[in-house]
Amino acid sequence: MRGLMQDQATAADAYLAWWALAGVDCAMGEAPVDWLSAAPTVTSSPPPGPSAAPAVIQEKPRTLETFLAWLTGDPAQPERRWTGAPILPVGGQNATLMVVTDLPDPADMTEGRLLADRAGDLFDAMLRAIGLDRSMIHLASLFTARPPGGMVEAADLATVATRMRTHVALARPRRLLILGDRTIRALGGANGGAASEGLHDFNHEGGTVPAVATFHPRLLLTQPAAKAECWRALQSLIEEPRP
Repeated sequence: MRGLMQDQATAADAYLAWWALAGVDCAMGEAPVDWLSAAPTVTSSPPPGPSAAPAVIQEKPRTLETFLAWLTGDPAQPERRWTGAPILPVGGQNATLMVVTDLPDPADMTEGRLLADRAGDLFDAMLRAIGLDRSMIHLASLFTARPPGGMVEAADLATVATRMRTHVALARPRRLLILGDRTIRALGGANGGAASEGLHDFNHEGGTVPAVATFHPRLLLTQPAAKAECWRALQSLIEEPRP
C-alpha cells in the first residue's frame, strides 16, 4: 500500500513539474495570458561608439568667387528645396551698376537667365536709356530659383536678404538698382522700403553704396503710367557720383 502511495506521489510531482516547465505556476492569475505568443527575446545593446564629430561650420565667403561657389554648392540654401536649375548672378566686381531683382520669372527659368521674355526686353531698354547694357552690369536676384507658385516664406526672405548684403559687399558695384516691391521690402529699400526717385545709401557688410529702388519691369508692362516715375529713378543713376 505504501509503495503505491509513493508511486502516486512521484507521479504527481512529475506532473506538476511538467506544468511548471510549460509556464503554469499557479492555478489562477489576475491578468489574462496569451500562452500562444512567442516568448520575448532579449537583445543586448551594442557598446556605445565614439561620439559624433561636431558639425563643421563653413567659413563665410570672403571673395566673390567663393561666394558664388558657396551659393551653388551649399545644401542649406533655401533654393535646394525647389525644383529647377538655379540661375546664378552674372557680371564681375566693380561694375558700374549692380541690379538686384526678387526671383526668376517662369520665362527666366525656361531660358536659364534673369529678366527674359518681354520683361527682359523692357529691362534692356531701361539700361540703354542710361547708356548701359547687360555686359556692363552685375545682375543678381534674391532667390536663384523659383518656388512653387512664386511664393516665399518670410524666414527664407530674411535669409536671402542677409545673403544679398554679403553679395553686394563682395561685388563692390559703383551703384545699386533694386527692382520690385518684394526686393525693396526685403533689403530695406533705398528709401525705407519704397520706390524712390533719388539716390540713397544702401548699407551692406562692407559699408554703403549709392542705390535707387524702382518698379520691376513686369509691373511696368501692366501699369505703363508708372514708367515716368521709373525714368526719374533711373536718371539719378547717371548723375555724377557724390564725393
